[in-house]
Amino acid sequence: MEKRNRIYQAILDEHLSEYRQMAFIAGPRQVGKTTLCRQAGDVYLDWDNDNHRDIILKGPDAVADFSRVQVAGQKPIVIVFDELHKNRRWKQFLKGFFDTYEERARVLVTGSSRLDLYRRGGDSLMGRYFLFHMHPFSVAEIAHPTLPDRDLVRTPSCISDDDWSALLEFGGFPEPFIKRSTRFSTRWQNLRRNQLLREDVRDLTRIQELDQLASLTQLLGARSGEQITYASLANTIRTSENTIRSWIATLCALHHGFLVRPWHKNITKALRKEPKWFLRDWSGIEDAGQRAETFCACHLLKAVEGWTDLGLGTFELRYIRDQQKREVDFIVIRDNAPWFIVEVKHRDTSCSPTLRHFQTQTGCPHAFQVVIDLDYIDANVFSCMKPTVVPARTFLSQLL
Repeated sequence: MEKRNRIYQAILDEHLSEYRQMAFIAGPRQVGKTTLCRQAGDVYLDWDNDNHRDIILKGPDAVADFSRVQVAGQKPIVIVFDELHKNRRWKQFLKGFFDTYEERARVLVTGSSRLDLYRRGGDSLMGRYFLFHMHPFSVAEIAHPTLPDRDLVRTPSCISDDDWSALLEFGGFPEPFIKRSTRFSTRWQNLRRNQLLREDVRDLTRIQELDQLASLTQLLGARSGEQITYASLANTIRTSENTIRSWIATLCALHHGFLVRPWHKNITKALRKEPKWFLRDWSGIEDAGQRAETFCACHLLKAVEGWTDLGLGTFELRYIRDQQKREVDFIVIRDNAPWFIVEVKHRDTSCSPTLRHFQTQTGCPHAFQVVIDLDYIDANVFSCMKPTVVPARTFLSQLL
């Protein structure tokens, strides 16, 4: 398979050179976590490998001996632990290893999409690790897989027509994006969906109603970009509203999709409104408008999580809808203040009056109508302070 540089290589290189903390790499299945960490590591230990598991079970000192961390005069050894969360005492093991060998070793921890869920809750690892969320390829990562500077937004850069078309059609997950085969992509999507329902859900949760969960997943697959109505879904699936809420939370934790919640200056009012649901993989969405909105949603989520992970501020992705049912697709919050709003269109280039209304209401410096079917222009769209129609190829290249 063709090798493409990833921005996460630069992120890990910086982390390993500047910080002593462990790095946890979380993200969807088959996004490239293991490949990335193996390239960055000197020693690789996989819990699913019987020989590796035996070494880990002997304790931190056995791992240190195996990894030769005590050899004098060498730089710290980078050790990769894959699928370690399957060990019931993985947190205690990491705490013991890190506290003993933090001066002689650097630790990368990765695994399935469940890692981000398993690490949550009160534990003894506080202050001992940084979490990085790994996402599929994006326009900006294809254009320049390097770290952003303090200005956050990048210089606009044009990717090739072939890359742009492949990203829209096959999605950003490495294998389908690089292979660019409809047959392969279809088989890959089916396998990934089956693994989600038959392996991840079974292993992680106590959910027994897999057929009902599969029906919910199918329904949500056709509703990417739509507001979630829990009561309606519960009625269709024939289960309780609380069960639907729990199942959707599980699908989000497993990186099958994500929720974008409404933004309002009054937090209580925002919490009362229903969130919007988006798939993590836009390639299987047939409706052009839904695919366009999901495509941009995934790019924006990658940007806000990446900027936050890198310590460049605290960022959130939300949407806005008022009592008159006026709505804008996305608003990005930077350090608790509105930064820019985005309305996504497939072809429409007539600037929506809703953009101007919400820019005035929120005080956002920038308001963009992002159009998928517009040719790239070499212009910094973040220099525009009024509502502006911008090509997706330009706007997205300035993110992460």
